[in-house]
Amino acid sequence: MSIWGSLLGGVIGFSFGGPFGALLGSFLGGKISRLSSTKNLGKQQNSQEIFALSLIVLSAKLSKADGQVSKEELIAVKDKLQIPDNEIDQVAKIFNKAKDESTSYEPYAKQIGEIFRGNINVLEEVINILFYIAESDGHISNEEESMIANIAYIFGLTQKQYESIKESRKSSDKLNPYIVLESQPTDDLQTIRKKYIKLSKEHHPDLLISKGVPIEVINESKNKMRAINAAWDQVQKLKSN
Repeated sequence: MSIWGSLLGGVIGFSFGGPFGALLGSFLGGKISRLSSTKNLGKQQNSQEIFALSLIVLSAKLSKADGQVSKEELIAVKDKLQIPDNEIDQVAKIFNKAKDESTSYEPYAKQIGEIFRGNINVLEEVINILFYIAESDGHISNEEESMIANIAYIFGLTQKQYESIKESRKSSDKLNPYIVLESQPTDDLQTIRKKYIKLSKEHHPDLLISKGVPIEVINESKNKMRAINAAWDQVQKLKSN
């Protein structure tokens, strides 16, 4: 069974408070205990379900950031999250509820940041996928970019980390390798190499899966790794000239 088939059932055993507790309570009739949002997070399955739920809710909020929900964005959510046709109705209920409710995205982002505190690479992956959703209709609006940047800030990402994710969305021939590697052109090769090794470890798909990123959405992590490797190749060439 995919992560989506067990999503609502799986989170019943996860103690939720805050906006997620209220949202899920509307589906599950108050079966979710309103306790600490970090209880039981050590279980990988729970972490995957929370990550998946986070993507659905933030994607729903992002889809109306510029005042309109495009068909392309809805398709991107389905495709990016690899939601099977037989499970789309369940996910759509959560998506539409989150899209239509009055609660803003900020409380959700804050709770996600608290749940995954200490796993900054997992939070970076949320930002990475939100960029994918936003760019699915061929253009990231100012409102969408502003929202993603603010979510990154709420998560506790540095400006360098945010810019690295944003730059990594570009094709390898157009990206600035120093931004991707969170470095400066004036840094020596050894310093940049240390940053490259650190980023490679943090964004390795196996590590992200162990931290709670569902395998259904791991392809974007692989794209991030390709960008990191391409940036390192470019830096080596630039420094050898």
